[in-house]
Amino acid sequence: MLPQSPAPPEGAVLSPGAAVLAGMRASSRSVFCYTLFATFVGFGALCHDLGFSIYWATLSTALIFAGPAQVISVTMLGAGAPLLSVAFAVALSGIRLLPMTVSLLPMLRTPQTRTRDLVLFAHFIAVSIWIETLRFAPHVPRENRISFCTGIGIGMTTSSVLGTIAGFVLAAQLPPLLSAAVLMLTPLSFLTSTARNSILLSDRTAFVLGLTLAPLLAWMKVDFSLLIAALTAGTLGYGAHWLRRVLQ
Repeated sequence: MLPQSPAPPEGAVLSPGAAVLAGMRASSRSVFCYTLFATFVGFGALCHDLGFSIYWATLSTALIFAGPAQVISVTMLGAGAPLLSVAFAVALSGIRLLPMTVSLLPMLRTPQTRTRDLVLFAHFIAVSIWIETLRFAPHVPRENRISFCTGIGIGMTTSSVLGTIAGFVLAAQLPPLLSAAVLMLTPLSFLTSTARNSILLSDRTAFVLGLTLAPLLAWMKVDFSLLIAALTAGTLGYGAHWLRRVLQ
């Protein structure tokens, strides 16, 4: 686990390159670095079993860096789905990352920040990077936040690429049940990290309601159960937070 105070001491402004390296060092001490490695072992094995080359699998991880979207793409392509359908499904999966990206901008930007300065960091935003950025950015000088968090993204992407290669090479020896199990490590780590970082009443309310509603709606076979659970839990969580502020 990363310590609560990241590599650059608070108030010490580093050069952009030094901040990137500090972020990469920090990523190596994050539980997500190893969780992503194990997860992408499963993805690499899946690509091998579906007949994709190791170069395709590795490039997919580097360019997409989103496990669910990558699993969608390889399974649909492996099943012979039209490219347009695959592109639409992957894009739909990626939309979930847009609110995370938007929520991080006020924390990272300075009055001098240009849009192009955010492009590389935006590529790395996934749930793992979002959680780690929320946790560490407040402790990093604002001038270094984009570079530092980009370094975290580079470190975790590197770990994911190595996991993809390892999974592809080990595919012949990796039991199918183990391949499926390692793919579950990332959502489980997201769950525990989100629970740990839920501080506000809105966070806790949405978290508990989401865990309750999602399996209930799935058991009831409601269409778009996950989307409905997320919207309902998030809205009620915000409502509980707003009501508490009004009553105070």
